[in-house]
Amino acid sequence: MRLLTHNMLSSNIKGVTNGFPLRIEVEKVVEKEVDLNMDFLRNMFAKIEWKALVEASRTMGYSELPDDAESSMLDSDEFLRKFHHALLELHLEEGALVCPETGRKFPVNKGIPNMLLHEDEV
Repeated sequence: MRLLTHNMLSSNIKGVTNGFPLRIEVEKVVEKEVDLNMDFLRNMFAKIEWKALVEASRTMGYSELPDDAESSMLDSDEFLRKFHHALLELHLEEGALVCPETGRKFPVNKGIPNMLLHEDEV
């Protein structure tokens, strides 16, 4: 699971008001090389919750992203490469996503998060 996906997911358990960002529990991280598309990154920047991306990337062992980012940084090739690596090349292969409010764990197996809810959570 890429951090792009993680940045878009939240816990939809009944009664949960603060289901984002999901905390990551890492068992296995894989880096998969992806072609750099700077236009894609510039377009996605405004849609990304930056603090959640930084926290998630650090949890997965990548600490190259700055704590804060602004759109003027999109002119820097170095910044775009680091953003690209965190967003698209780091994959949570095995682990779990944890609801910040309830602590419910959603397993991630072979890079696929299982966000299905139990009957009592709907």
